[in-house]
Amino acid sequence: MLEGPYSSRGDGSESGNPLQQAQGEAQPAIEVDALTFSYPDGRKALDGVSLTIREREKVALVGPNGAGKSTLLLHLNGILKGQGVVKIMGSEVGDGNLGLIRSQVGLVFQHPDDQLFSPTVLEDVAFGPLHMKLDEEEVRGRVKWALAQVGMAGFENRVSHHLSLGEKKRIAIATVLAMQPGILALDEPSGDLDPRARRGLIRLLRALPQTILVATHDMRLVKELLPRTVILDEGKVVVDGSTEELLEHTELLEKHGLEAP
Repeated sequence: MLEGPYSSRGDGSESGNPLQQAQGEAQPAIEVDALTFSYPDGRKALDGVSLTIREREKVALVGPNGAGKSTLLLHLNGILKGQGVVKIMGSEVGDGNLGLIRSQVGLVFQHPDDQLFSPTVLEDVAFGPLHMKLDEEEVRGRVKWALAQVGMAGFENRVSHHLSLGEKKRIAIATVLAMQPGILALDEPSGDLDPRARRGLIRLLRALPQTILVATHDMRLVKELLPRTVILDEGKVVVDGSTEELLEHTELLEKHGLEAP
């Protein structure tokens, strides 16, 4: 049963969610309907998740460890496949269109070393566009543009694994921006960052025009960046609504393993 003054549906469409009203006619970017997924050991990670996120929304996905946040992100570009429906920009995710879907959803992993595997920053950021079979001039242009977007211009010849954690996280974001996706899905992007790097990350994400979904435990980041919050617990959407309103309900946050900033 839903708690608090929030929408009683996973898509946040009822009148209790003023943010959704403000979105007006914005088209759905992410649609998840009755998504259920269990791992091979039998653990159910997602249990009937339904959720709609509209174009250009910035949304937090929060909840305790093991709630299913990362698992949900991995369904958005078809890395995992459960029972139910996932649509990206109106197209259902399936084996026949994974190339299209993965060009539309930029997934940024929690640990940047899982995403950076080439000898240089240039090669890491160019990897995606090259696999889109773009010509060399277009690839170089995208690399230059993506690095500029994350404040890392001039780092092309640096060794990715010699960078600081904050720099690696920016480069990881650049690798997906170079694909020019309409959606960014980020897993714990502020984890282990020092205060300066964290502030820089927030400025970066605030300036980006994409639809953004952030799985995080960092409620300060949520407060500063993400107007809408979805709480996932035991694989279910239990709250979906205004971040500002949610942060006033400390008992509700604590019940789901969260703390107000």
